[in-house]
Amino acid sequence: MKLHHLSIAQLRMMLLKKQISKKEVFKYFQSRIQKLNPTVNAILTETEETETMDDVTLPLYGIPFSMKDTYLTKGIRTTAGSRILKDYIPQYDATVYTKLKNSGAILIGKSNCDAWGHGSSTENSDFGPVKNPWNNAYVAGGSSGGSAASVISGMSMFDIGEDTGGSIRLPSSFCSTVGLKVSYGLTSRYGCIAYASSLDTVGPIGKSVEDVAIILEIIAGNDLLDATSVRHKIPKYTRTLRDKKNGLVIGLPKEYFKNSLTPSVAKKIQETIAVYKEMGIAFKEVSLSLTDYAIAAYYLLATSEASSNLARYDSVRFGNDRSVFGEEAKRRMMLGAFTLSAGYYDAYYIKATKIRSLIKQEFDTVFKEVDLLLAPTSPTPAFKLGEKINDPLQMYLSDIFTIPTNIAGIPALSVPCGLSEDTKLPVGFQLLGPAFSEELILQTAYRYENAVGGFLKFNAA
Repeated sequence: MKLHHLSIAQLRMMLLKKQISKKEVFKYFQSRIQKLNPTVNAILTETEETETMDDVTLPLYGIPFSMKDTYLTKGIRTTAGSRILKDYIPQYDATVYTKLKNSGAILIGKSNCDAWGHGSSTENSDFGPVKNPWNNAYVAGGSSGGSAASVISGMSMFDIGEDTGGSIRLPSSFCSTVGLKVSYGLTSRYGCIAYASSLDTVGPIGKSVEDVAIILEIIAGNDLLDATSVRHKIPKYTRTLRDKKNGLVIGLPKEYFKNSLTPSVAKKIQETIAVYKEMGIAFKEVSLSLTDYAIAAYYLLATSEASSNLARYDSVRFGNDRSVFGEEAKRRMMLGAFTLSAGYYDAYYIKATKIRSLIKQEFDTVFKEVDLLLAPTSPTPAFKLGEKINDPLQMYLSDIFTIPTNIAGIPALSVPCGLSEDTKLPVGFQLLGPAFSEELILQTAYRYENAVGGFLKFNAA
């Protein structure tokens, strides 16, 4: 039996009925890592099976998962994809890891990523790029490329990624996984190596909408160790997943459907809209006029925070010498330091913060007209390895449809919607909603997933 084709609920039921042991499950996924990872390069550090509470009633009992290598795991190497930390062993656990362990899940590996989260293709990892499981000549997306690749190739049941400007959703679109960028503050960032602290979000990547709902129910919630996590009532996402909101109206932001879309992506998005229309869901064209300013504002804000966050890696307390930083990290530190320097702070950083406020206000206004927004996740399917690595601007533009949600602090879910006709590579669409509307987003995505035949329709493994 192909265990990696099962949903979390299906595998958990097998464990509950003692049709398979958690040791057998772990060995199965471990063998897949040993077989596939030398080619895909999705896992940086393999872990041994650890002792967990032997309580089969735990929601994730015996479920093997991977985590982006930006989360601290006590006693297990954590690198953030950088040679600066190639031998770093944390002394404590990230909150999200603690929650998953307490739910019975077992860590099987730490996922490859762009160093410090800086990138859209995982080609900026100091440990080599992740290759797309659908076609190894193409990128897996970034910065959580290893996360999406490990899930869709069946090396883990789910993964915890990190989304600062699209880093969960872009690889999900390129690899055909379901990836959730949560509302800022819904999940704890404690123990997560920061890229840009005011933009970073912790979220799940899974094969199906239901899998993502199961994980979110466990990892969401306030954390006293993270002052940015909010006190918000966490819904039972799995219990309400099959609910249907009456009179649902989905907005189509016209700025997301311009000429930048490749014909293959545009076709798949229109097919997705048609599926929803067959359900009786209404659509309305809306405008997000500040979309074109989002990239510029993001790279001023994010690099400013990155230059500050990376200042601690000075080789005095931990890590290697700063000369080990990769080219992209140096580029972002220099840009951030320039933006924050005397004489330029008001001209660049302050203006970017004002644009950020305006973008958030614009989303708030649009959500008075519609319940959710539907948009492409990326203007293109996955591109070839090496195609954009020497052109940073073109690489940055890969995130043009994902960055605005991070700036506004709102949730967005990337869902697979088929394969492009030309390259036969996955395409994804996004559902965006107001802050803390994850419940409605998951419900709406679940309706689509079932309408097109379930989550195994677009599976590389």
